[in-house]
Amino acid sequence: MTLVIDNENARLRSRRGVSGDFAGVAVITAIAAIGYFAFPDNLALLTRMITIALLVLSLDLVTGYCGVATLGHAALFGSGAYAAGILSAHYGINDPLLMMLAGIAGGAVAGLLCGAIILRAHGLPQLVLSIALIHLFHEFANKASSWTGGSDGLSGIAPDPVFGLFEFDLYGHTAFFFAMALLLVVFVLLRLLVRSPFGMLCRGIRQDPLRIRAMGGSPKATLIRMYVISGAVAGVGGALNAISTQVVGLDSLSFTQSAEALVMLVLGGTGSLFGALSGTVVFMLFEDYVSAANPFHWLTMVGALLIAVVLFAPKGLYGTAAAFLSRRKEARA
Repeated sequence: MTLVIDNENARLRSRRGVSGDFAGVAVITAIAAIGYFAFPDNLALLTRMITIALLVLSLDLVTGYCGVATLGHAALFGSGAYAAGILSAHYGINDPLLMMLAGIAGGAVAGLLCGAIILRAHGLPQLVLSIALIHLFHEFANKASSWTGGSDGLSGIAPDPVFGLFEFDLYGHTAFFFAMALLLVVFVLLRLLVRSPFGMLCRGIRQDPLRIRAMGGSPKATLIRMYVISGAVAGVGGALNAISTQVVGLDSLSFTQSAEALVMLVLGGTGSLFGALSGTVVFMLFEDYVSAANPFHWLTMVGALLIAVVLFAPKGLYGTAAAFLSRRKEARA
């Protein structure tokens, strides 16, 4: 009888998960359609938003789901961007899909390296190691100017049309739709990942690594695997940035990039893919609006927004809204 109940509960969870996947894809598509018609002359902003959303999603995998403190995640994003850019600028391989594969590989390798170093510490030392790594990656890219262009940036990136049909135009239409397709694919794959036994193991490590170790699991090996996956996702964002802007600068490896990604994640809510996406959209739209409305005091307004969210919505915008709706649903039941 217990086995039958457990199987039924598992089926119900699976159905809810699949319905959540479809709902997520539908919501993302709807928001993208609204953005496309609302900002027809500023598709570059929407494409940039998608590239950063991929970075924030990758950060959520290690920080939100695994509890790893890091302020150097842009190292993975920048590695993917430079890998894709170097493939095009120095080797003449301009196929967008091959450039994307190079970005995934570059991000994954950077994730393996960063994970192996950062996971040797815990707490505050872990945070310091991540800051040190982002500065090392930044300085390495600056010194290797023959490959990366140094402070001048890596130019000469000329992606071919997607599938030989859709050319990257000045208005950014192809880049936007290409970015949306990548975001939807990554989102569905990550939804499957976080619901898988591996994803549940990562959540267990975040909550009680000692118990996982006592049960025979290997927290460090699991976290390194998640770091590699996170690096691959960040690499997708980095490669997309290189393809859409056709230039890679040192800012893709900056500490500021890492810090802003963490702010977006906290703003939306950690441990939730929807939270990562909503935090990115809200932060970047708010930043774009207030910086245009008040160029001299826009940072003050952004700071006020973040303080208000942390004080009145500690679970983030999406996390707080989801918790409120859940309480309302339980009260009605």
